Amino acid sequence: MTTYPKNISSKDNGNGTTIPTEPIGSIPRPTELIEGVKAIETGSISQEQLNALYDHAVRDTIQRFEATGSPVITDGEQTKPSFATYPIHGIKTMAPDGVTIPFEDGHARQLPRLTTGPFRYRTYADTYLQEAKKHTALPVKQAVISASALSLLYPQEGIEGYSRDEFLENLVAEAETDIRRCLEKKAHNVQIDFTEGRLSVKLDPSKQLLKDFVNLNNRVLERFTTEERQRIGVHTCPGGDLDSTHSADVNYAELLPDLFDLKAGNFYVQLASESDRAGVLEIIRNNAGADQRIFVGVIDPINARVETPEEVRDRVVEAAEYVPPERLGTTDDCGFSPFGDDTSTAREIAFEKIRARVEGTKLAAQA
Repeated sequence: MTTYPKNISSKDNGNGTTIPTEPIGSIPRPTELIEGVKAIETGSISQEQLNALYDHAVRDTIQRFEATGSPVITDGEQTKPSFATYPIHGIKTMAPDGVTIPFEDGHARQLPRLTTGPFRYRTYADTYLQEAKKHTALPVKQAVISASALSLLYPQEGIEGYSRDEFLENLVAEAETDIRRCLEKKAHNVQIDFTEGRLSVKLDPSKQLLKDFVNLNNRVLERFTTEERQRIGVHTCPGGDLDSTHSADVNYAELLPDLFDLKAGNFYVQLASESDRAGVLEIIRNNAGADQRIFVGVIDPINARVETPEEVRDRVVEAAEYVPPERLGTTDDCGFSPFGDDTSTAREIAFEKIRARVEGTKLAAQA
């Protein structure tokens, strides 16, 4: 029998729940959209036809999100090519042979490589936010990619006439603009995707790379006021693509103490798929700041089994033993399809899991 801590719920956050709950971002794209993206590359369909597929996917995603009862939604990243490369998609100053990120099942994703400066975004995330807000009255959160992830675009051998320091100055300015435009367009909050954090420890066990990443991201965050940073969060997970991860074998104890040095108000921490959730929660308790809200992952997107609301409830209750209820929230471990071509999770399953998160969080608030 589950024993519930007293007073798990704090003040009412609306929509019938007293514990905030949010998605991470991506939802598997409809098959016809994935086929349409491939078709545009071969000239089989027009841009107008592809735009119609995008529009339908966004509308359908938002309607399904609303049907889950989720108090905060996203557009499911239906029109992003990937969570990481949306700012640079279509830029002519990129070569395809950048950093390769290997996953545990043997597949890999490869970033492009910057060939010349100055570095500029081609697309800012507020363009997705504005479109989503046309189709819903619910609060919409917006995910953006971290400056540290995009720092990997700069080649180790350097670029003639464009130093790494110049690149980082441009990158920090662009990352700030990306976040600020979303805040100005009334995003519920802005989530910085920092999946490379855990991976950096695997690549560099000395953790100097991780510290460099944290320092770079703080250069961006320091440009915001304390009040603005309460609407900015950081998401960490071991990567999730094609039902595989890139750094789940890295102990959270090697990441989380440095992670909480980031000057953000919210942290979205993958937890449902961890084998030792209590151990991770203890690390969070010992390292998170008193002004940092912790959204614990209670749904595992790369496991096809749909969690029950009762399972979610019990995970929230467990987390409340370590994180004060007034600083606790729930989320999914990761997006359900961070890369646009990932079909490993069925679209219907993703929404069933989200519904379980919403319902289970409500049950925990009532415990």
